[in-house]
Amino acid sequence: MNNTVVITGGGTGGHLKVADAFIDEFIKRDIDVIFIGSSNGQDKSWFENDNRLKETFFLDTRGVVNKNKIGKVLSLSNIFLKMIKCLSIYAKYKIDTVISVGGFSAAAGTFAAIAKPGCELYIHEQNSKMGKLNELTAKFATEVFSSFIEDSKIKDYPVSQEFFDLGRIRKEIKTVAFFGGSQGAVAINNFALKVAPRLKEDGYRIIHQTGKNDFDRVSAEYDKLKMNVDVFGFSKELPNKMKEADFAVSRAGASTLWEMCATGLPSLFVPYKFAAGDHQYYNAKDLVDKNIAFMSREKDLNEEMFFKALDCDVENISIRLQNSISSNATSLMVDYILDKS
Repeated sequence: MNNTVVITGGGTGGHLKVADAFIDEFIKRDIDVIFIGSSNGQDKSWFENDNRLKETFFLDTRGVVNKNKIGKVLSLSNIFLKMIKCLSIYAKYKIDTVISVGGFSAAAGTFAAIAKPGCELYIHEQNSKMGKLNELTAKFATEVFSSFIEDSKIKDYPVSQEFFDLGRIRKEIKTVAFFGGSQGAVAINNFALKVAPRLKEDGYRIIHQTGKNDFDRVSAEYDKLKMNVDVFGFSKELPNKMKEADFAVSRAGASTLWEMCATGLPSLFVPYKFAAGDHQYYNAKDLVDKNIAFMSREKDLNEEMFFKALDCDVENISIRLQNSISSNATSLMVDYILDKS
């Protein structure tokens, strides 16, 4: 194996967190990493000035899903041109190992890996419902890693060690958190405001991530209720907020879901109804089927269900959540990649 690997993919925070975990692990092993992402999406804000990386390339690529016929043709033509660019990068740096973390940012680099003779492609599928790109390219991969695919060689999810370090077993519920993701979730925000008076009356503390766009409104509503709430739009201290919480109401993106497992945080998941392939529903269902999480569709979310969930066996669920994920998942995947190379 050449001492340089390519990690490609991103677009959204969930994909980029996985990319970041792989980058960390390869760097620990003195293997150089080139990151190939898109100039559209969050990729540049994550990795443009990352001095861990040997090189970064941000290509002007866009997604194909939800476009009309002309838009699809233009996007596919662009991906083909950017694939040629990736092949020239692979030739220059003698790349023979590519790890795709999915998302539209991964398309050009993934197709280039398939097209290059002798290049091994590894895919990490983060969701329970495989994305369109991974569905198309998985058959060409040396291995597909997934927390949800039963026959995956390593059935686990790369979560930052920080979440394991901050994890704890909950004995009782004193603090309830509402997490709508970095963009926020109006449905979760409105539900939090609805149940807040009773939570206050019952002596619970509240942590609430509103998303930047809804912060002023939600904050003003708490002021009207004369409630002292830890309310914020966005915070880089989210792992510590998870640590403080004893129960959460949250979206069910894969990264968030497995971070909560790592921290042992029991949760009521409210899947984002427009997620591709309804994957947030199926992500949460995997834990619900194991009786270690609760779930409600937005339209069905109600106070009775929520307060019944708060009356759960929190200690038992917290223990089982932590047992559902390994702290060395990324290390095991990189071991596998290096052993196969």
